[in-house]
Amino acid sequence: MKLYELAMTPSARRVNIFLKEMGIELDRQSLNLRAGDNLSDEFKALSVNGRIPVLELDNGQTLCESIAICRYFDELTPSDHSLFGRSPLEKAQVEMWQRICELQGLFIAFQAFRNITKVYQDRERCVEAWGEESRQRVIEFLPTLEKQLSEHPFVAGQHFSVADITAYVMMSFIKHLEISPDDTQINLSKWLATMEQRPSVLAVNG
Repeated sequence: MKLYELAMTPSARRVNIFLKEMGIELDRQSLNLRAGDNLSDEFKALSVNGRIPVLELDNGQTLCESIAICRYFDELTPSDHSLFGRSPLEKAQVEMWQRICELQGLFIAFQAFRNITKVYQDRERCVEAWGEESRQRVIEFLPTLEKQLSEHPFVAGQHFSVADITAYVMMSFIKHLEISPDDTQINLSKWLATMEQRPSVLAVNG
């Protein structure tokens, strides 16, 4: 198997932290997104959405989307400590919080960054006002995480999960937007400090 990626990007970091948690090593091929490697016909033949990361299986089939790749490896190597949850209720809670962190946090942060910095203005329409609105929405999402982490040690409850990975990647990415927990978000700050010390995160952060 081979993973096509740009290791520094949030989407690739989600997969890489997950793989480190599971102790899985893969062959990798790094792409230059600024140079448009992901816009080539060759890459588009691999990736349905034209984005990284993409996992190419030994039989030639491919998977894109970070969480889909993580789910594949979770199913491939079943464990009593699945990062997608253990019981039916926990699986539902992990799914719920993973989606909340993705749709209300990470995805909105992407919109803010791309529209404010106009980093890909050569290939997409950038609306600076939408970028600023998205940045504010990210700020307004942080109290949701603070409340959850004031009641539970991890984002989805009592156990570390893929929801924590998504939330952590979001929190590390929004530094580029000059956003960080404020003085009232004590539990979020403590959780973030704990995440920074996880072996998987340390390995990926280099």
